[in-house]
Amino acid sequence: MAALPVYRWRLAPDGYATRRQLRARGLRPGGQGVAAQLERPRRRRAPLVAYLYRVDLAKPVRPMTPARWAALAKANAARRTCPACGRDAGYVIPPTLGMCVPCAYPEQYAA
Repeated sequence: MAALPVYRWRLAPDGYATRRQLRARGLRPGGQGVAAQLERPRRRRAPLVAYLYRVDLAKPVRPMTPARWAALAKANAARRTCPACGRDAGYVIPPTLGMCVPCAYPEQYAA
């Protein structure tokens, strides 16, 4: 297996992009492998690494279908529903608490 080309930070040639840069253009890697690597040196630590993909081989992002929108809405609703009281908290339940704030701290919310 050949080694990937490594470029310094901000010095990658045109035609390469990170996943985020592809997404900003409405593209996705589309099954292609990593084409190159970007390294940002740091003092006394390992360098930061970003993987680059070829823009010419990238494919358009798949559009959201009504079924995917519905599944996303259902997943977000499940993240807002408190397992203790069953109410929609109106915010995403913190995983550290595992329940809505009034259920986690009933002494502060007792009326």
